[in-house]
Amino acid sequence: MLSTFALLAGLATSAAAAAEEGRDLCPDRPGLGTPPCTVEPGRVVFELGLADWARQDDGAQRTDTILTGEALVRVGLTLSLEAQVAWTALGHVRERDAVLGTTRRRTHAGDVTVALRQNLHNPDGSGFSIAAMPYANLPTGGEEVGAGDWGAGLLVPIAIDAGTVSIGLTPHVDAAVDADGDGRHFTYGTVAGLGFDLSDTVSMSTEMSVTRDRDPAGHTTEWLAGLSAGWQPQEDSQWDIGLNLGLNRDSPDFQLYAGYVRRF
Repeated sequence: MLSTFALLAGLATSAAAAAEEGRDLCPDRPGLGTPPCTVEPGRVVFELGLADWARQDDGAQRTDTILTGEALVRVGLTLSLEAQVAWTALGHVRERDAVLGTTRRRTHAGDVTVALRQNLHNPDGSGFSIAAMPYANLPTGGEEVGAGDWGAGLLVPIAIDAGTVSIGLTPHVDAAVDADGDGRHFTYGTVAGLGFDLSDTVSMSTEMSVTRDRDPAGHTTEWLAGLSAGWQPQEDSQWDIGLNLGLNRDSPDFQLYAGYVRRF
């Protein structure tokens, strides 16, 4: 992992001569969707999930998943292309069965995700902006936190920035790992959201997400609603918080998270 991060930092340094100045910070977090904007060449954006807690109740069984150290490094390669590496340092899963009176705990690191984001129009995210983002998941994580096999997919982030209000859409298709960790199946869905600038430093967004998962073990449709906020005390940093709520039985009951972003 460290060598991969070092390679991306080296690519950013080599592109510094072509750097484009003056872009606003455009982080991936918070929220369910993905922005189409890219990091300008010669710059690095580091995004860190400080805490992420999700709970799902299924009858007598309750599952709590706590993630810390969800790191994302984004490196600008050209005026419209960036590379990404993501990794979760620590994940803790606790399963409690009220009927049996048992509790099972597991703690592992998560998988590595590598991606490229090629912006196709307005890489700074202004006006109408669209990008293509292929990605691959590498099975480096442990049981429950990791998927158990490689996966891949394609996101097509779209945004319309109308000043203090923005519209976002993130359709995606995926070769997702089967629930048993062996093989892949087709998954697809989209995220739609509205963003609002409450001031020069504070923004909020509200989103809806739907994902159809055609796992051989059973097809499911996950519906989520999300509300998030970001505070940018400086032009190169952001603090954020968010809440996602499950809207049906196939979804986690809720997810609470907080994070930090820094551009170098």
